[in-house]
Amino acid sequence: MRSGKRGLAALIAGTLCVAVAAVSQASAAGGGVLKVRLGGDRAETRIVIDLDRSAAGKVIADGADDHRLIINLPGVNVDSALQGGGQGLVGAWMIDRTATGARLKVDLTGDAVIKRRFLLPPADGAATYRYVIDLASGAAAGASAPTLRADGVTFISQPMPMRAPPLALKKIVVIDAGHGGKDPGALGATGYEKDVTLAAALALKARLERSGRYRVVMTRDSDVYVPLETRVPIARRAGADLFISLHADSGPNTANRGASVYTLADRAVSRSAKLVSKDDWFMKASLQGDRGVSGILFDLTQRATKNRSASFAEMLLDRISDSDIKLLRRSHREAGLAVLLAPDVPAVLLEMGFVNNPDDESFLRDPGGRGKMMNAVADSIDAYFAQETRLAAR
Repeated sequence: MRSGKRGLAALIAGTLCVAVAAVSQASAAGGGVLKVRLGGDRAETRIVIDLDRSAAGKVIADGADDHRLIINLPGVNVDSALQGGGQGLVGAWMIDRTATGARLKVDLTGDAVIKRRFLLPPADGAATYRYVIDLASGAAAGASAPTLRADGVTFISQPMPMRAPPLALKKIVVIDAGHGGKDPGALGATGYEKDVTLAAALALKARLERSGRYRVVMTRDSDVYVPLETRVPIARRAGADLFISLHADSGPNTANRGASVYTLADRAVSRSAKLVSKDDWFMKASLQGDRGVSGILFDLTQRATKNRSASFAEMLLDRISDSDIKLLRRSHREAGLAVLLAPDVPAVLLEMGFVNNPDDESFLRDPGGRGKMMNAVADSIDAYFAQETRLAAR
């Protein structure tokens, strides 16, 4: 019986080592991404990513909604963010880091579809792996198009010149205005929580967009009902770098006041796994379907995301405190809230104050007070991404 237990322990340890080795390979010195090449015209455009290792991609956004293509490359490392100008159907592109590897983001010049994706191993004089993405214009997608060469980026049509300068590297921030529509939230003396959260979300969106450094996605921008279970998928489909949910607290004692921040509790980890298992995104994208190793990689990914969330939460509380905005005594809390469940998107829920406290409600309903709070939030977002950039550059 003891030998059986030792064998099981050895098997688990061995599996863990394989998983850790896979993650370590992705973060080792020397990026997996070597360079990015473009070719083609506005009818068809090819993107070629030269890699020093094999990779399997996962399409997160296909460009149909907002002309933004996003593809994750799990297990592929990029030492620091890369970006470049466009050609043909590509307006600009960038590759940055995620908790699981690298992520390609492409701004499209118009309607386009992914015609094919494939990986070419080193061969025929090429020393690298090549991850190839062929794009076709929406108008030409249904028509017969010239055949593209599989060994490079040469097309029948004459290539267009590179665009300069490239678009600025923008982080994607998803702002979630709590409640809405038939779900009013808590009741204050002069109105409902849903109105306070929407006004704050719109103020934060305006502040972030003025900086020119962010692309902001809203889960709602009007008084509509958005089910809880769809808010996290909105962030994941957008390829979010950060998710922040805005709420206003309420309690039986109307004397309670002050802001607080929630991050994901350890006890809610299993709920996060169930959330993503619906489309099996992680299992399909890692280690040839080995579910034991994939499960461990999922845990490692979630742990990294949880650490990032906690880091942002502390920065957020620091900036709010520096702005002389009152905090609860225990201001950083953990919970299993639905909006915190994404395993690959750092997320926090900010309780901006108590909507049923007269002072907090007055502060949050006043444009000046609300602006002061959202400026502190925006400052913390700036600080968070500045830190991420420094870490990526090391």
